[in-house]
Amino acid sequence: METLQAKYHPYTAPSTVSNLLEMLYWRATEQAEQVAYRFLANGEKETESLSYRELYLRAQATAFQLKANGVQPGERAMLLYPSGLELIVALFGCLYAGVIAVLGYPPRRNQHLARIRAIIQDAQPGVVFTTSELLGPLQAESQKLDLEDVLCLTLDPNPGDKPNDWEPISVTTDTLAFLQYTSGSTSSPKGVKISHGNLYHNLHQIQESFNHTPKSQGVIWLPPHHDMGLIGGILQPLFAGFPVALMPPAAFLQKPIRWLRAIATCQGTTNGGPNFAYDLCVQKIKPEQLQDLDLSCWQVAFIGAEPIQAKTLEQFSAKFEVCGFRREAFYPCYGMAETTLMITGSHPTQPPTVKWVKTQAMANDRVIYCAAEEEDAQALVGCGHIVDGMEMVIVNRQSTKACVSGEIGEIWVRGASVTQGYWHQSIAEQDCWGTWPEESSPLYLRTGDLGFVDDMNELFITGRLRDMLIIRGKNHYPQDIEKTVQQCHAALRPNRGAAFGVDQNGQNRLIIIQEVERVYWRTLDVETVTAQVKEQVTAQHQLRVDDVVLVRPGSIPLTTSGKIQRYICRLEYLDGKLQVIPSG
Repeated sequence: METLQAKYHPYTAPSTVSNLLEMLYWRATEQAEQVAYRFLANGEKETESLSYRELYLRAQATAFQLKANGVQPGERAMLLYPSGLELIVALFGCLYAGVIAVLGYPPRRNQHLARIRAIIQDAQPGVVFTTSELLGPLQAESQKLDLEDVLCLTLDPNPGDKPNDWEPISVTTDTLAFLQYTSGSTSSPKGVKISHGNLYHNLHQIQESFNHTPKSQGVIWLPPHHDMGLIGGILQPLFAGFPVALMPPAAFLQKPIRWLRAIATCQGTTNGGPNFAYDLCVQKIKPEQLQDLDLSCWQVAFIGAEPIQAKTLEQFSAKFEVCGFRREAFYPCYGMAETTLMITGSHPTQPPTVKWVKTQAMANDRVIYCAAEEEDAQALVGCGHIVDGMEMVIVNRQSTKACVSGEIGEIWVRGASVTQGYWHQSIAEQDCWGTWPEESSPLYLRTGDLGFVDDMNELFITGRLRDMLIIRGKNHYPQDIEKTVQQCHAALRPNRGAAFGVDQNGQNRLIIIQEVERVYWRTLDVETVTAQVKEQVTAQHQLRVDDVVLVRPGSIPLTTSGKIQRYICRLEYLDGKLQVIPSG
């Protein structure tokens, strides 16, 4: 009923609107004074806001300012902004000017320098825009960031400075909107070329799948430099015409209760994040903080961007049921930067699908369903069905033929949300775009993810191809080993470990890096815990662990969205750069 009403809502854009720039103009006309964005600087108190009209006028002025500074359409502009509304204005200014925005996380205390430098070297921006507070520190780091010959400026758009006869550029579905750099969880970040057509299609599918209406309300802490935070948390609310309250990621990470309190205060209906975010709420929020916390407004709790754990869904639902949270609100989904964002999604009014399968069978790319209490049983959470306008096929890794029922393979997709490839690389140069032998065209995107579909055509993700461990000819999923490790001892921090292989004399050695909780690391009996880890991994996975390295809290490399960077862990291990906790 809600979806049907949304189609006739007075603030639903007409069919003549065909891209995000037209959408903002239309909303600035029809919903001029409605607040589009609020910012909670400390995660609690609102410090600034933007109406649709204010955003449109400031974006137009920014576009004119870009032109006045000699930034040409098609040129790249690096946007180094912290979370906040300045970033949104700068982004839309670039869109209206035809300048290709590249969003990056601003460097702070020598953090993120390597990632930003890699992005700058790849995108080769002609100009960098940032805040007045960050301009000085950024210029001081220009040599480290390879910005010595790049102009760094602040933007101070004044709507009164734009001439009345100035017109923004016209765009088509193929016009490049911005570069979305991948998270860097399995390799160096790559710039995904997202067109206006990709963006509009995916935003429409998210709106339909999440059942968003102008009556929805978002509360988002996700990094705006990551696809889930930018497209799902910032652009989707504008597309669907509902307001969103934004907060810095650090505000949530420092005190997870801030996110849930903001949901209750703002009456947030659609909010979410990766699996670890829900785990953090379970672990860090105290029972006394649940008093007067009302989460009954929460209709869509989307969860994705990393493996979804059935245990997390159960623990979060059990803990916050007293606050009115419903398990049915959980919305598992699957996507990636190369498909703009969303590929599959669940139904917003049905509980997540959980199926139990045999772990050993998965190692042989087979799916054998079983009961939860059976030996070797593992729970997998369904990620829903493919969105409209997209096609998906599960491909056998050896034969490259379509998988039969009960077989695990690589997920290949194609459709309107699949992007134009990576910056500075033609499609022909990229091994992740290819033709499926049973069809000649158009090209499929090889996601690099492994999974299967059940008899209801729901997708289940089993792992990532590049992270797969092949030891003595047998497949092992690193996340399964990491989970076993973290259950060995209370000192081992959940979601902060990496299992990977290192080749030595033709043999693949199993290495485990694991963070220790802050309260334990100075007094931990390293040798005892290391022995427990080796014993449990051998018992659970029939694997010999060649080396276990316990490291200081906060030292495991993560992407900006919180994913473990296993390939960076491997490099730091080989280079001897890990912050190891000594034994004895």
